[in-house]
Amino acid sequence: MSEPPVWDVVVVGGGNAALCAAIEAAEAGATVLVLESAPRIYRGGNSRHTRNFRCMHHGPLSVLTGTYGEDEYYDDLMRVTKGETDPELARLTIRYSEACLPWMEAHGVRFQASLSGTLSLDRTNAFFLGGGKALVNAYYATAEDLGVSVRYEAEVGHVHLEDGAFQWLELTDGTRIAGRAVVLASGGFQADIDWLARAWGPAARNFLIRGTPYNRGVVLRDLLDQGAQSVGDPTQCHAVAIDGRAPKYDAGIVTRVDCVPFSVVVNRDGQRFHDEGEDVWPKRYAIWGRLVAAQPDQVAYAIIDDKARGLFMPTVFPPVEAETLEGLAQALGLPGPALRETVDAFNAACRPGSFHPTERDGLATEGIEPPKTNWARPIDTPPFRGYSLRPGVTFTYLGLRVCPRAQVQGADGPLRNVYAAGEIMAGSILGQGYLAGFGMTIGTVFGRIAGQEAATHAR
Repeated sequence: MSEPPVWDVVVVGGGNAALCAAIEAAEAGATVLVLESAPRIYRGGNSRHTRNFRCMHHGPLSVLTGTYGEDEYYDDLMRVTKGETDPELARLTIRYSEACLPWMEAHGVRFQASLSGTLSLDRTNAFFLGGGKALVNAYYATAEDLGVSVRYEAEVGHVHLEDGAFQWLELTDGTRIAGRAVVLASGGFQADIDWLARAWGPAARNFLIRGTPYNRGVVLRDLLDQGAQSVGDPTQCHAVAIDGRAPKYDAGIVTRVDCVPFSVVVNRDGQRFHDEGEDVWPKRYAIWGRLVAAQPDQVAYAIIDDKARGLFMPTVFPPVEAETLEGLAQALGLPGPALRETVDAFNAACRPGSFHPTERDGLATEGIEPPKTNWARPIDTPPFRGYSLRPGVTFTYLGLRVCPRAQVQGADGPLRNVYAAGEIMAGSILGQGYLAGFGMTIGTVFGRIAGQEAATHAR
């Protein structure tokens, strides 16, 4: 009986970062095997739910307008992470992003101009024509043309390390696969609700998972158990406020509710708890998942009036609607008198001024806590509409520590032939908070680096 092949590069995962690594390794002449734990129809991990890629550029680039320089990009990142980032890796990601966009186009990804209401990103983010599913399909077609082998429903249970290096891995069905280098791009642990609950407490059982149910952190846990260095906080994650009627898993980007800047947001007791107008939505939308998670029963409600109609992306579920605030409160299950008192106090605190929905306009409240620092207009024009909000977790930030070469760091130094890309190492750069499109940037940059480095090592 012949011995099974020893692959040059084994890639664990089937999303954006994994595919970028596989393509780069194959183009370098390596034999490449991709192991995707999901069935073929669900391949692509969280990448199939994405819409755009945040990109540095000097002057117009493809569908991007103007200029988005390194320092502005870095300042945006520092603002949302509050400095919780590795500056070297962050700047590397930002600088490499400019070359990534034409590389993506050369490998089958098509872009379109940003649509109205898509968070005002025409200068900073390139939108995928056909969304993340089209990007994933393009990369799989490219990988197939390059001779990359793909196995679906191939869940890795163990990565065998010996003397600081990868030797082989074992699938949950007992199959062993040997390789000269491995790229770990299997995502975070957000779909393991028990792990989330250990980090967050029982409240996590009320969370909804926006992404794939196949990212359960099995490979991440296996590497950590073997002494790989960790980075990030298990309670930090990309979590946004999504429609409370969304499914438990695979809710996707369509369940996000983008009306928060034009609303008042209250908890189950009808009380406001945070500044809805803190910043433009691309920079602050990802804080709302954590804010809602801290409220009783992990639920909140965004209340708008008819003046907000058409100012944000349409929602997948229609809002609850009523001609009066009291009627809306009853329909949402909120205490009517408390909601009326909150909205009346908010309306009284609003001041005249110019309203600009796509940029911070300084139209702020006075004399109430919390304030609303932009887009503060009275909620007074029927019909009134409301959305229930739940924390929607996209991916977790606890991950593997890597160096600029995407090499995973072990207890005694770098693991010689183990590389990581995407969500499994994103906590190195995203200590907290999020920038729209930045997860795809991390995955693309480090996927390419990991593929190049793994192929070089294998040769």
